[in-house]
Amino acid sequence: MDRNKLIALAIRYKGEYRMVYEAIKRDEDIEGVDDVDALTILDDDYPQAFWRLKLPPLVLFYRGDPSLLKSDIVGVIGSRRPGSYALNATVDLCSRLKHKYTIVSGLAAGIDAIAHTSALSHKTIGIIGCGIDRVYPAANEALYDKMKKSHLILSEYPGCVAPLAAHFPFRNRLIAALSSKLFVMQAGLKSGTFITVTQAIDLAKEVYALPYGIYDPDGVGTNQLIKEGANMILSEDIEIY
Repeated sequence: MDRNKLIALAIRYKGEYRMVYEAIKRDEDIEGVDDVDALTILDDDYPQAFWRLKLPPLVLFYRGDPSLLKSDIVGVIGSRRPGSYALNATVDLCSRLKHKYTIVSGLAAGIDAIAHTSALSHKTIGIIGCGIDRVYPAANEALYDKMKKSHLILSEYPGCVAPLAAHFPFRNRLIAALSSKLFVMQAGLKSGTFITVTQAIDLAKEVYALPYGIYDPDGVGTNQLIKEGANMILSEDIEIY
């Protein structure tokens, strides 16, 4: 399969993994496309971290600087509706981590947006679950514009593909794969954050969780992670992560 034809298939099938994969298997005829900002599984500079996934991305559309994929990367994730404790802790954590690592998150509302914003003076990667040219949520438009110029945005979905619900848990495996360490700042027990954590554990990545008071409902998810063996995020340890 020629890389330009592979990109064309990803565009034809709107990045839907199974459909692209089946088209490859049947050697579907298609004219290749040029001048598309994309990395493919056929490229020499395809991120090695993704080869460890059961379903490594076939095509990654991008905006910004793909060389960031070669840097030391940690993930920071959490609730889309965080409390002030999680927000403040995320700002503090990322303001220190950014001097050593590139921070990856999902460019969603809440913890993701705070993590990216806190790292703008250094480097950050956003992995989105919609088309590469689609800003979702709309409130992140200014952040998106800054990141596509000086940082990196990745998506398996071309153009303006809608942010379908199934895209986001599938996207989370990419955050887990790129992260040498994963920091969870707030999560409910049924949060999509746990999908990322499960992927990270399967990939033998270190997982850290922010501890909460035992009666704080915002901390049910992260406290459960700590109970199950995740490392606690402690302020005195941040400098050594």
